[in-house]
Amino acid sequence: MRTRDTNKEEIVKQKAIEMLVSQGVEGFGMNRLAKECGVSVATLYIYYSDKEDLIRKIGIEIGQSYFSKMLEGFSPEMSFVDGLRQQWKNRSHYATTFVLETACFELLKHSTYGDGILAEITSEFKNEMTQFISKAIEKKELVPVTFEVFWSIAYGSLYSLLELHREGKSMSGKTFTYTKEINDEAFNLVIKALTP
Repeated sequence: MRTRDTNKEEIVKQKAIEMLVSQGVEGFGMNRLAKECGVSVATLYIYYSDKEDLIRKIGIEIGQSYFSKMLEGFSPEMSFVDGLRQQWKNRSHYATTFVLETACFELLKHSTYGDGILAEITSEFKNEMTQFISKAIEKKELVPVTFEVFWSIAYGSLYSLLELHREGKSMSGKTFTYTKEINDEAFNLVIKALTP
């Protein structure tokens, strides 16, 4: 039996992420991945049982990294404004630092693999965020709203701005960069919308 080579395994993961982002789940294949990595197809099966296993494991690994970064410097005990500000900071930092991983995770989240991946990795994060939102409502720092409305107001503008940043241009075609000033302008409007 062949042994695992951690360097090769990292190359395989990185190339798989690149290919998933550029070709999508449907266009992704083990033969092409092996060719891109300069390894035999048999080498891939040392690390993954099949294409589905590879995609699921990559999604879980990226998701675990993403959700652990979301909790850095964050506590459900924080005031609503401070906690949401930390979430914006963590989310924007991850999206601008780990561009390919973010694009891959978004792609997988909205694929047939999404529910399975999220079910394995979000329990701690969901628990922390549920506590945070519940406490903010109890302390009358947050107006009571349904989860979907909360999420769309709290994070919708952030993710739209980060997408414009990734594309490098605004809807009008002008060059666009996500800056602290843009962040603060959007964040202040979100706070006005969500606080009593």
